[in-house]
Amino acid sequence: MSVERGKIVIIGAGHVGSAILNALLGMNLAKEIVLINLDREQALGEALDASHTLAFSYSAGCAIRVGDYPDCAGAQIIINTAGPSIKPGESRDRMQLLQTNLNVMTSIMDGVTRYTRDAIFINVTNPVDVLTYFCIRKYDYPRMFSTGTLLDTARFNKMLGDLLHVDAKSVTGFVLGEHGGTAFIPWNTVNVGGLPIDRFEEQFGLSRPVDRDLMIRAVKESGLDIIELKGYTSSGIALTACRVVSAIVFNAHAVLPLSVIPEGEYGLRDVAMSLPCVLGEKGVERILTLPLDKEAERDLHACDTYLRGVIRQVDTAMHASPILGEDVLAAHKAHMPGVNGVRPS
Repeated sequence: MSVERGKIVIIGAGHVGSAILNALLGMNLAKEIVLINLDREQALGEALDASHTLAFSYSAGCAIRVGDYPDCAGAQIIINTAGPSIKPGESRDRMQLLQTNLNVMTSIMDGVTRYTRDAIFINVTNPVDVLTYFCIRKYDYPRMFSTGTLLDTARFNKMLGDLLHVDAKSVTGFVLGEHGGTAFIPWNTVNVGGLPIDRFEEQFGLSRPVDRDLMIRAVKESGLDIIELKGYTSSGIALTACRVVSAIVFNAHAVLPLSVIPEGEYGLRDVAMSLPCVLGEKGVERILTLPLDKEAERDLHACDTYLRGVIRQVDTAMHASPILGEDVLAAHKAHMPGVNGVRPS
């Protein structure tokens, strides 16, 4: 099946899906956008509203319409945002969404794979790592990954940039691992303008070293802060998705932390987590292996242990029943390596 360059399908037209729609239009990244949503009237409203922005000079022409799974045929990129998200006052643990969203993702993948296996599939729905793992394995989908810790990385870059009074885009550093409670920062690879972290105090006039534990906690908690304040997150994840789309559309070979299944890199297999990936028009081209120090290696293995524990519990439950049971939601907590829950986007 031939792929139509610039054709993007967004599944889910809620807060995140609509924000991604408008961000794609604002950045002129698509020639055609198809919205697929259970509530077609809501999707039609979003499409109509967004289409009116095309009358302004800064926006290029783009066909926007409501569709269904047959419209996935020929798509270059599919972005999945469907499924419930954490709401204010609820548990901070993304894994509470696992039972429902794995069933949602199964239904979506059943629909998508009837019409294409050629589109690059970007999953945004939480918990992104576990959902991405099971969908890749169950459907053997060749070019599927999630936004993973790219949003966490953006938050980290902004926070560290603010601390040092430099542009966030001048910070080079990744948040890796799970998009959640076991995410970690390999601090030995972080730099600003080539300066490593042990030079920050001297070069930027800090009165004390960067509090690494406080920084990663703030990164993990920032999504919850946004949800408690405005009810949901949308802007950050929308630009996160657009950063991924632009790397594909322009074949940028960008290095981004994305949730993928490694094939031996870092000694890892049979798990999905965020690692630095080279991304171009064909999808993820390779995983880069960073020179991790002992602390980062410890954090990587803790993340791997946790995610494998969740995967085992889900796998057991799926073999017992096609619908996940409540036991999975409780069982994953036994594998948490001493962290305070998993944060929402």
